[in-house]
Amino acid sequence: MSALSGSFPSRTEAELQQLQQDGRLAVCTAEAFRSQVAQHGLAEAYRRTHVVVASSAEFTSQASLLLQLGPTDPPMRIRRFRLGPAEGQGGHGNTDLLLPLGQGGALALEALLRGDTLPFSASGSGGEQQPRLELETQLSLEQIGAGRLLLHRGVVENGVVAVSSREGLTPTPWGPVLGPLVSALYSCGGAGSIGLTMPGLRQLGPGSPLLVAGGIGWVSGAGSGHNPAVKRQTEGQALSPGASAAVEVDLHSLDPRWLRATRLGGEDTGLLVALAAPVPLLNGEQAHWAAMDDTQLEAPVLDYGIPRRVRPSFGRVPYSELRSGQLRVGERQLSCAPAHSPRLAAEIGAALVTQLQEGRFPLRPPLAPLPKRAALQPLD
Repeated sequence: MSALSGSFPSRTEAELQQLQQDGRLAVCTAEAFRSQVAQHGLAEAYRRTHVVVASSAEFTSQASLLLQLGPTDPPMRIRRFRLGPAEGQGGHGNTDLLLPLGQGGALALEALLRGDTLPFSASGSGGEQQPRLELETQLSLEQIGAGRLLLHRGVVENGVVAVSSREGLTPTPWGPVLGPLVSALYSCGGAGSIGLTMPGLRQLGPGSPLLVAGGIGWVSGAGSGHNPAVKRQTEGQALSPGASAAVEVDLHSLDPRWLRATRLGGEDTGLLVALAAPVPLLNGEQAHWAAMDDTQLEAPVLDYGIPRRVRPSFGRVPYSELRSGQLRVGERQLSCAPAHSPRLAAEIGAALVTQLQEGRFPLRPPLAPLPKRAALQPLD
C-alpha cells in the first residue's frame, strides 16, 4: 500500500470527529463499501468514505449479567439466588448479583427484556447487620435498579467451522453437528464482520464504543481467549479466532429485537448478540482490509468429535464456500449452516450508519490498545 500512498491521503481521528460535528461524515456498511470498490476502485471508494461500519451477530455462552438490586428489610446479604430458569451468586455487595448466561441466564435475560416478570428467590449468609436469610418475590426489568450485560468474549477476530468425525450428534459451543462428517456450523460472518474488517482488532481497546443490541457499549479490555499472535494471512487477517475484546453495555439500553437466547443442549444456553463497530478509514491499508471479500477470507475446520485442547484440523475453507451451504472435507460433502445471524448483523450495521451520520454515536479512538500478551494460557 505504501506505493499507492498518494492515492490514499492519511486522515486523523480528530479530522473525522470534526466532519461528524459538521454533518459531513461519509459512512457506509462494509458491504456497501465493497460494492463501491467493485464499481469505482479502491482509491475512489476511499475518497468517498470516511468510516466503514462492521457488524456481527454471533452466539456466545461466555457472558454474564451484573444486577444491582435495592435493599431488603430487614437487610440481607445475598449469597445464592434463582431468577426464573437461572441460578447465580451474590456476595459482591449486599444485593449485587452475578448471573452467568450459560446455564439458563440467557433465557432469563430474554424474558426480562420482553417485559416478563420472573420469580426470584434468594438465600443469605446472615449476620448482625444483614440478618435476613431468605427472600421470595417477583422481579421485572423495571424493578432492577441497574444492570450490565458483560460479554467476556464480545468481539473475536475470526471464527471456526465445527464438524465431527464421531458417529451421531456431537455438541459444540454453537449447537450440535452430525457425524461422521455430515454437517457443519460456522461461527463467524466472514467479510464485513468486526474481527475480519480490522485485523488484530487494532482499532479497538478499552473505551472503544460499540453498538451492542441497540445500546452504546464499551470495550473493557482483552476478552476470553485473547490470542493476537495466531497465524495470519499475508494481508494480516487471523486464520483462527485470534484477538478478542470484552464488551459491556447497560442492561436497560438493550433492544430485544437484537438479542436471541438459544438452548445448546441439556441445560446449556447461549445468547446471540448483534454488535456493530465504526471502522475509521485513516489510510489505504485500512481501506484494503475493509474491501476484502469472502473469497479472500478463510476459517479453520476443526473436529469437535475429539475432545482435546488442540482440536484436530481439516484445514481451512474460504467463507464463500461456507456461504454456499456445502463444504467439502476430503472426499466428504457436508451441509453447513451459519451459527450466527447475517440478517441481524446487517440490521444493526445499518442502524449504526444512521447514528454516526446523525451524530448520535461517539466516534473516538480507544484509551489504550488491546494487550499483546495472550490471555489464552493452557493449564496442565
